[in-house]
Amino acid sequence: MIRALRRRFLLIAMASLVGTLALLCLAINGGYRHLITQRADAGVELLYQTGGEFPAPQDPVDPAAHSGFQVTLETPFETRYFIVHLTENREVIEVDAEHIAALDRQMVLKQVGGILDGGRRAGYLGYYRYGVFDEADSGSTIVVLDCFLQLQGAGSVLRITLLAAGFCILTVFLLLLLLSRRVTRPFVENLERQRQFVTDASHELKTPLAIISANTGLLSDSLGENRWLESTQAQVGRLDRLIQNLIELARTEETLPDEAAAPVELSQIAERAAEDFLPLAEASGKSLSIQVEPGLVLPGVEDNLSRLCSLLLDNAVKYCDEGGAIRLSLARRGRWALLSVANPCASLDPAQLPRLFDRFYRADSSRSRGSGGYGIGLSTARAIVARHHGRLTAHLSGGVVTFTAALPLATRSGERFS
Repeated sequence: MIRALRRRFLLIAMASLVGTLALLCLAINGGYRHLITQRADAGVELLYQTGGEFPAPQDPVDPAAHSGFQVTLETPFETRYFIVHLTENREVIEVDAEHIAALDRQMVLKQVGGILDGGRRAGYLGYYRYGVFDEADSGSTIVVLDCFLQLQGAGSVLRITLLAAGFCILTVFLLLLLLSRRVTRPFVENLERQRQFVTDASHELKTPLAIISANTGLLSDSLGENRWLESTQAQVGRLDRLIQNLIELARTEETLPDEAAAPVELSQIAERAAEDFLPLAEASGKSLSIQVEPGLVLPGVEDNLSRLCSLLLDNAVKYCDEGGAIRLSLARRGRWALLSVANPCASLDPAQLPRLFDRFYRADSSRSRGSGGYGIGLSTARAIVARHHGRLTAHLSGGVVTFTAALPLATRSGERFS
């Protein structure tokens, strides 16, 4: 349980960090790319308005043309672009490629063909930003601006932010890995105190119960049969069984040390448990069928796994519908052993499934009291499965409830969990 808590803490913390950094990287790079595009479009618009020449910085040109594109004395020398004039039939009239050295006339015409094939009014063609401007009764003009340096800068910013984000994620992960034990320590200590309290209180209660039981027995011998004494004796027995179950639950929730685990053949345990419960099921007017795959071995504690099978079968017998068929199955699924116990239970509400493993929860209180249940059997079963690094789930379909315990099978060495 403690390891699962630490893993969950690390997972939630890292997922939050990765999500936040991903949004931050997206905002930085998306915003930077948008500013580059906005500035390029402003430059294309300015060149179209001025006929292909940048105005002097002090010239009062249309303010809209200067939006997002600041002209300096160096702008005409550092900005590469070309302009092509077309007829209404998309025939080239004039090509102005004096301001770009990387392209000759044929290469410019090839770029223009790609732009016209795209059918867009503005966009990127490689690292060139273009704009297509229609002119009334005189064709159209295409202005293409070289944005290589700007896009290269955007790529550098992307790499830097990704490297920084990766470094932050790695650093935080290592810090959380080192500090997670300290963060979960209060919870661990509180859990240990609760377990110790349950164990100590249970042992302390056994002494007065034993005295009450002995005194009741003496009174019964002196007074003869008495329904009040019989009721008291029955309640003492009930409390004694409850205390035993609480002690068992507290112990099964403890972490299972690696040295305490030994190879156990779950197939034999399941078969023995089914044979023990077969007479009880038949006496209750119910049938029990088993389907067990032989030779399934897993590391664990034999008493715990035997108790797990007994708890699931006992629950099935108690809450199975009259004349119903109980089915126990055990099969291999990859690296897992799936132990399932199914029984018809028409009165079970699907909304109750998540609460079936809660302590002292009983879906049908009247039937539970009649069968002597306390509502902690499934809690104990889940604790046993968790102790063996597995998971216990409940599923309801067609009025049949199925409890499935997935337990990791032994590795080749048979000493460690899968």
